[in-house]
Amino acid sequence: MHWVFLVLAGLAEVAFAFCLGKAKLATGSASVGWYAGFAGCAALSFYLLNLSLAQLPLGTAYAVWTGIGAVGTAVLGVLVFGDPLTGARLFFLATLIGSVLGLKAVSP
Repeated sequence: MHWVFLVLAGLAEVAFAFCLGKAKLATGSASVGWYAGFAGCAALSFYLLNLSLAQLPLGTAYAVWTGIGAVGTAVLGVLVFGDPLTGARLFFLATLIGSVLGLKAVSP
């Protein structure tokens, strides 16, 4: 169950990064909702990360959490925000995914 909390924490990290990106593009009062979404998703992400730490090593949990967030945010950047997708970027995203999976494989 702690791995489920960790994956959900990583997805909430992606959500808070998405909200931050949308807030940057919004104007006026529309940005307030995106910033509120950012705060809520960030709080949820940290709460779920904390729950996962009851059974998972800190170093592993933190690396997996940030890895999910980094890969998810990079994918959203390409799909939603028009970030460039280059061969080098794909290569490093693949190595990051491999590292996250490797940490999962060698952790309790």
